[in-house]
Amino acid sequence: MKPFLDIVEEIKDIISIDYKGKKVFDKDVADLLGISQMNFATMKKRNKIPFRELLDFCAKRSIAINWLLYNQAPESLIEATNKFFMIRYFSDVNASAGGGGHTDNENYESLMLSENFVITLGGERELKNIEAINVSGDSMEPTFSYHDIVFLNRSKQDISRGGIFTINTEHGLFIKRIQKRIDGKIDIISDNKEYPIQTVYPEEIEVIGRIVGRFGGID
Repeated sequence: MKPFLDIVEEIKDIISIDYKGKKVFDKDVADLLGISQMNFATMKKRNKIPFRELLDFCAKRSIAINWLLYNQAPESLIEATNKFFMIRYFSDVNASAGGGGHTDNENYESLMLSENFVITLGGERELKNIEAINVSGDSMEPTFSYHDIVFLNRSKQDISRGGIFTINTEHGLFIKRIQKRIDGKIDIISDNKEYPIQTVYPEEIEVIGRIVGRFGGID
């Protein structure tokens, strides 16, 4: 994942054609993304990536967001993103890597992904099963952090071999490492060792799907 500073420079290159040879400044990018100049400066300083605003920008320009987030040459964007795929992104749903998440929102927007990124998620055949949601909390750091966008595959609910899954409990929606025990119980494990392992019965959780990818953000 590129630093936000580099992403800003990529955006300047992309929109420079609209400015007819004039220099593009940070304030121009901030205005384009709908972010106040003060908040924009803070985001650059803290390397905090405004995913939602970038998604809107990419949608308007027909650019797959993962081409913008990673090391891609600006001149390759138009041609390289001619073949793209859409998945559902539940931008108001937060799966907690901490203290409980929200599951009651069915609204979603379309998230555009390039062919190369789709391959890392399992290929085009899996797209019908894949959704994107947000991460909140710190219990899965350093694997996942606040502001990450993660991709879950709803068809992959078999926990017999373990892995990282989105699960629903009476306390909310969580992203956790799951391990099935010999006695039939399930260990819910946080990658942040400050959090203890929780052991539950299978009927106490609903497995939503396996985490198969992410866009990372740094707070």
